[in-house]
Amino acid sequence: MLIAFIAAYLLGSIALGLFAARRVHSTADYAVAGRSLPLYMVVATTFATWFGSELVLGVSAQFVQEGLGGVVEDPFGAGMCLVLVGLFFAYKLYKKNLITIGDYYRLRFGRTVEILCSIIIIFSYLGWVAAQVAALGLVFNLLTQGAMSITAGMVLGTLIVLIYTLYGGMWSVAVTDLVQMVVICIGLLAMAWFAADLAGGTAHVVDYATTQGKLRLLPENADGKTWLFFIAAGITMMLGSIPQQDVFQRVMSSKDATVAQLGPIIGGSLYILFAFVPMFIVTAAVLIMPEGAQALMAEDPQKILPALVMNHMPLALQIAFFGALLSAIMSTASATMLAPSTAFVENVLRNIKPGLSDAQTLKAMRLSVLVFTICVLIYAITMQDSSIYEMVSGAYQVPLVGAFTPLVFGLYWKRATTQGAVAAVVLGIGVWLLFIVVPGWAEAFPQQLAGLLAAVSGMLAGSLLPQWLHNRQDAVVHYETDPQACPA
Repeated sequence: MLIAFIAAYLLGSIALGLFAARRVHSTADYAVAGRSLPLYMVVATTFATWFGSELVLGVSAQFVQEGLGGVVEDPFGAGMCLVLVGLFFAYKLYKKNLITIGDYYRLRFGRTVEILCSIIIIFSYLGWVAAQVAALGLVFNLLTQGAMSITAGMVLGTLIVLIYTLYGGMWSVAVTDLVQMVVICIGLLAMAWFAADLAGGTAHVVDYATTQGKLRLLPENADGKTWLFFIAAGITMMLGSIPQQDVFQRVMSSKDATVAQLGPIIGGSLYILFAFVPMFIVTAAVLIMPEGAQALMAEDPQKILPALVMNHMPLALQIAFFGALLSAIMSTASATMLAPSTAFVENVLRNIKPGLSDAQTLKAMRLSVLVFTICVLIYAITMQDSSIYEMVSGAYQVPLVGAFTPLVFGLYWKRATTQGAVAAVVLGIGVWLLFIVVPGWAEAFPQQLAGLLAAVSGMLAGSLLPQWLHNRQDAVVHYETDPQACPA
């Protein structure tokens, strides 16, 4: 019965996505939904895209092990990213009427920076989408009680999401996200209410989390090194997620600049607040099934929530949970399949093969969605032993050290130059890789923070030094021509 309900829900999602695909007639429709989404749809698609497997399974597992201090990257950093986008980036970018974030880099710094930053952004999606694919495999494995392997579940889940994303683009993503947001909220809230009752009440669950130190966010009695790593973890997704195509697509899909600003702010705030629901449920699970939870923490903490549902909840809540979980995964997977594919066609392929018509570009976008999805599926199968939380958090270090600095300085510093942007990208990625490769460096200082500092230094030096040298040369020439006018 459970499998039948879930199958019906999945088929309904595919049908809804294909229905929405009828509105796609151009590249703009496919990439940014014709820039026509109202506020409620922008909030829904922002929230649903962020609310993925890493929050339901990964963050909850991390929380039950390390408390709030262990999940500073996500949800706090991730949610604040959306708020910062709405406050400082949405209005400026929306007014430029672009298709991709790479288009901005081209307009501000030229094609070299456009291609470099686009490749960085595309590469960063590999880990994020792979985490969703891995979660789909885990869900189908649990649903069938092991009859379907995790690998087969990955293939099936990927195929389902691919079908409507391939045809409908941003329109299908936005419409299915709206429905999936409702399913996520209702399903997880119903579970939280039932789990609290099984655990002896909400107050008992909160008291337990407090006494175990799970609600402590900031490091206690920490030295400077501990604070450095804590800050680095916080900014990884907070800043690294800002120069991302999926965030940019939601901004550019808005019907006006006000919606573009408010959508991410509201969506990010809801994300942070609602993130406490799965953390509450997994804490209740430790009280409801103490021995089972301890065993799963040693084996795979990501299975605690599904085990609670399958062993202690009625069929209706099992349907609600797996419906909410699949909604969370599919909404994120569909968006993250579309975003890098759009960026590749607009900012890499168009530079290799200029002069593509709109129809050819749309066809290329759909083909790139297919190719990228196949690559992600292979990567996810290869990385099965990695945790969902690790795959997601690691993915955002790349745009943080490579693409964030040119975006911020390009928008807010008039003296930023192409040389500075190139230096920021090269130094940021180079130093980050150096800290990864050289033994002991990443343990002594956070690699993503080192890369970010190097990128900022590269931007400042690359922009100011050539200008200073040029001015110095002009001064020398002026002095040689008329020494009396320049006694210094």
